[in-house]
Amino acid sequence: MNEEQRKQANQIKQVDPTDIKSDADSNLERIQHIDSDELIGKYFQATYEPPNLKKAKKRKREDVKVHYDFSIPEEMKSIGKDKKFLIRTYGCQMNAHDTEVMAGLLTDMGYESTDDTNEADVILLNTCAIRENAENKVFGEIGHLKPLKLEKPDLIVGVCGCMSQEESVVNKILKKHPFIDMIFGTHNIHRLPSLLKEAMFSKAMVMEVWSKEGDIIENLPKVRKGKIKGWVNIMYGCDKFCTYCIVPYTRGKERSRMPEDIIQEVRQLAAAGYKEITLLGQNVNAYGKDLDMKYGLGDLMEEISKIDIPRVRFTTSHPRDFDDRLIEVLSKGGNLLDHIHLPVQSGSSEVLRVMARRYTREEYLKLVDKIRKAMPNTTLTTDIIVGFPNESDEQFEETMTLMEEVGFESAYTYIYSPREGTPSAKWEDNIPMEVKKERLQRLNALVNKQSAEAMQKYEGQTVKVLVEGESKKNPDVLSGYTERNKMVNFKAPKSVIGKIIDVKITKAKTWSLDGELVKEAVEVN
Repeated sequence: MNEEQRKQANQIKQVDPTDIKSDADSNLERIQHIDSDELIGKYFQATYEPPNLKKAKKRKREDVKVHYDFSIPEEMKSIGKDKKFLIRTYGCQMNAHDTEVMAGLLTDMGYESTDDTNEADVILLNTCAIRENAENKVFGEIGHLKPLKLEKPDLIVGVCGCMSQEESVVNKILKKHPFIDMIFGTHNIHRLPSLLKEAMFSKAMVMEVWSKEGDIIENLPKVRKGKIKGWVNIMYGCDKFCTYCIVPYTRGKERSRMPEDIIQEVRQLAAAGYKEITLLGQNVNAYGKDLDMKYGLGDLMEEISKIDIPRVRFTTSHPRDFDDRLIEVLSKGGNLLDHIHLPVQSGSSEVLRVMARRYTREEYLKLVDKIRKAMPNTTLTTDIIVGFPNESDEQFEETMTLMEEVGFESAYTYIYSPREGTPSAKWEDNIPMEVKKERLQRLNALVNKQSAEAMQKYEGQTVKVLVEGESKKNPDVLSGYTERNKMVNFKAPKSVIGKIIDVKITKAKTWSLDGELVKEAVEVN
């Protein structure tokens, strides 16, 4: 956060005390009777710079400072004693990791975590903006929370994450959901203690959304989910501006963490006994391009490969930035796994051009060939969008043939969803929904077929499985993942949870494998 942002963050509008009572009843009255004009004029405190999507694309890279001096304000360090918090997380791994940070901040303020909305004193919705369906889920949850807020006026309800960076979403919350207490974005999560203080003591809606990117705050507390697999942010934001994608607007320009800070965090996770880490970035392959040094993801992975942690993954990749140096480092193996998620989005060069993906079908296939030559056993997975504006039947068929030619073993598939503010949202969405659904069904049938064929090869093999815990469907069965990210279910004593063990595959399914424990391996472990 630069000096300008610091000043802005401290300049909170003062609310007339005659407008808002100081007790809990005033909050209840605000929810029941206030209209949107009153709310916007009187009843919220805000440091709000509406996210300007046009300016975001034109914005030049600004100097980003790294801060190591974060601390929770003294008066907030025990504010959560005997209170509980709940965070609902929507979207990608980056959102999940942001939740770990917010949970760390709340825990350091004395709060305890709960999964029961009725027990919670603070409820945060950490939102995703990448698909319309994700937004609908969040607004549905907001609606469900209103009766609880009416029943418990002192409950603090906040909306944060990517949706908060969209002006249309913020306006909708202001007009239709005035009972929300806090709105904050992706660039100022470290401000949560101060925002919570304002929300608790002002009895007014507190809104703090920065259009511009913040600085990198290094020493934020985290409450990680589990002690087996950990996420490590290596960079934030994306500069690609694909025509359908809201991420560069909600997450901002690319900002890389310093290598030494990342390596230190990985070493700490290794020392704590974690068995697997995943390096995170919206465009992880662009890591280091904004640093004042010649240092990229391949160089970082090479250093991390020397750390005593069994498994290292990274996501999400952009094909344009997947360079030869990274392939060279990954080909050495060791703890660097050869499961690569490489989103293609379409198999048509013309659709890719309109998407502004900045590579052709031929260039993507050339990259796949390079990866396969260096790592013959690589497992490739991908993301694909169907029904992009003007996508013809022939162009969709090109996606189908690419799926077969590459031999993807899995894919996340989506029907095109226009996101307000992106270039493609202005175009006519001229593919009928029944056509989109038919294409998606055909693509998913092919994905299922290729996944089942890939799984079939594992029957009779013994694989190494990182055991994560009980199966969701059967508590008597344990579940874990292979090095190539295949789920395996098997019966074994609970003592193997958190260990990497040998499992012999007895049955292959479309999306998972059944196996039996190799007992000798457990005895050795």
